[in-house]
Amino acid sequence: MLKRMTGEPLTDTTGAMVPIRDAKFPAPFKSELEYSCSARGTWNIVHTGFLVPQAHEIFACAAGCLRGVVLTAAEMNAQERFSTIEIRENNVLEGDMEDLIIDGVTDILHKLPYKPRAVLLYTSCIHHFIGCDLKLCYDRLRERFPDIDFTDCYMNPIMRKSGLTPDQLMRRGLYALLKPRTIDPKKINIIGNNLPTDKGSELFTIAENAGFTVTEIHDCKDYDAYQSMAEAAFNICYNPVGKAGGEALEKRLGQKLLYLPLSYDYEEIQQTLGAYADAIGATAPDWSQEIALCEQALASAKAVIGDAPIVIDYTATMRPLSLAKLLLTHGFRVTAVYADSFTGEDKADFMWLQEHFGELPVYATVQVKMRMLPRGTQEKTLAIGQKAAYFTSSPYFVNTVECGGFYGFTGIRQMLALMEDAFLHEKDTRKLIQIKGLGCGCV
Repeated sequence: MLKRMTGEPLTDTTGAMVPIRDAKFPAPFKSELEYSCSARGTWNIVHTGFLVPQAHEIFACAAGCLRGVVLTAAEMNAQERFSTIEIRENNVLEGDMEDLIIDGVTDILHKLPYKPRAVLLYTSCIHHFIGCDLKLCYDRLRERFPDIDFTDCYMNPIMRKSGLTPDQLMRRGLYALLKPRTIDPKKINIIGNNLPTDKGSELFTIAENAGFTVTEIHDCKDYDAYQSMAEAAFNICYNPVGKAGGEALEKRLGQKLLYLPLSYDYEEIQQTLGAYADAIGATAPDWSQEIALCEQALASAKAVIGDAPIVIDYTATMRPLSLAKLLLTHGFRVTAVYADSFTGEDKADFMWLQEHFGELPVYATVQVKMRMLPRGTQEKTLAIGQKAAYFTSSPYFVNTVECGGFYGFTGIRQMLALMEDAFLHEKDTRKLIQIKGLGCGCV
């Protein structure tokens, strides 16, 4: 039965909020009808695909699906690197879907004012529903254009709840174009991130002190530089959604995957960095000075923020519960975490919070009640992440996604510096959170 969602303010949070002590791991909320809030800083598959230099994106979708991706390309001022093939009803009924893709891509490539080095071809749900022979399509296109590399990408929301998600597939596809090369034992890649890793991170300093070169896709100015990533002996991944891409490269190119999850826990960071140093034959330094600097930064931030409420959302960092634990154990007042589910890396922090801060509220971000629940707060609130800012209507927020490229002990200090600045300086929340793909050049 449909219920009116207007009128009196909604106060019942059942299904949209749960105290962490009563939450189930890894999915505290039921999978139902979903709401999408206006915080748009997270990247989508269009943004991510454009990280491949000198590549052209082609989306083959129905007109309604194309609307969003076309707008994304326009907002990035990247229309020259973006094309579409519109699927219509007759293509489904007449069974000429393969011809539509092959001839459509061919027509686009012949008319482009430049020749791309690679094409990222995005197919959609309908191709899977009708059993389209995508292998045939790619085989024909590679025959017609032997000097262009093609890779399969997917705009397929039906895959969100089973197997690899479209985001995981996209980050895997980001490196699928790499071709086998002779391995250089002194080269390392950092993979799986939309935003570049801070060059001052321990991931760089440990490696560079041992004579290694560290590269990310963001460093690649052209397609040849991108292809040189295939020479690396190691691939570092600290973002869970990028792990599948690292596993694929390990199997296909023989590059060893070093999965080094982001954390805000001193002991976990030391263990992770120690394993990293051992894997590449480097020496890990004594971290006591780094920990002392983190403690100083925590004390400084606490002096500024005091007992003001802090809310954290999952888009700001891959480890929201690890960050919550760090802050709570240093006297900060964390009053809510916004997350629809948690990764395996957060399980230990989840259990610790259940035991020590069981009343901590966990809010869904996509549950339909979040559209109507009150958003204002009477106290000055520090929000870490755009969704946290949106749901609290706070102008004091850390405007970052995916940890902002911060990692390790240096990452903790950089996050704390952002928190101090955010608490002291108001932002135009409504204006800023509507900008899509934070950090990718959208206007």
